[in-house]
Amino acid sequence: MGAVADAWTWLTTGANWQGESGVTARLLEHLWFSGVCLLASCLIALPLALWLGHIGRGGALAVNLSNVGRAVPTLAVLVLLTLTPLGRHGDLPTIIALVLFAVPPLLTNAYVGMREVDRSVVEAARGMGMSGGQVFRRVELPLAYPLVLIGLRSATVQVIATATLAAMAGGGGLGRIITAGFNTSDTGQVVAGALVVGALALAAEGVLVLVGRLCDPMRATRLTRSPGSSKSAGPADPAAAARAMT
Repeated sequence: MGAVADAWTWLTTGANWQGESGVTARLLEHLWFSGVCLLASCLIALPLALWLGHIGRGGALAVNLSNVGRAVPTLAVLVLLTLTPLGRHGDLPTIIALVLFAVPPLLTNAYVGMREVDRSVVEAARGMGMSGGQVFRRVELPLAYPLVLIGLRSATVQVIATATLAAMAGGGGLGRIITAGFNTSDTGQVVAGALVVGALALAAEGVLVLVGRLCDPMRATRLTRSPGSSKSAGPADPAAAARAMT
């Protein structure tokens, strides 16, 4: 309990939140790091996974290759990139390492979500005259949305937690608070930094859950099919399900 009490004292000291090395500045740096890495990861993984899931070819190989990256420690990748010429370009090694770390959950969940869409619904949509693009936008993507969102939430939490490694390569972020605590043998500061990172990760996941529910393209349909609803059975006919999404 002593370390927790010391962490609380450190967090409630106003001076620790001010200045270039304060919590506020480090938090903004951490958010910038995480946001850039997540945006880059989404731009790489989601279009590829959704397209491969739509055509039904090559996805398993892509998923397996991306999952190989999970076996390589992010810190090892960061150190190796820092030792290359990329190390002279500021935060670039950290961003690349975090992007490589975030791609697998995004790619895997998006691809699996597309492939788990009921094929009978897809065929019914094609039978109604929908083009491939219409089937993708109106049928496959809305039904794959929950798994895509789970992948995004997983990647977000992982990136926010792992971005603390940026401090080991001379970068900013909340990791600098933790490393500074280690350097001065200040256990309270180390625990405080870890608590801020954990709180940020939980807050980000909570926001994504809320936004995900509000933006769900199948929100109305899912509500009418929820347990206890008089319409919980939903349309038993694949064609009726396809019509409900148009």
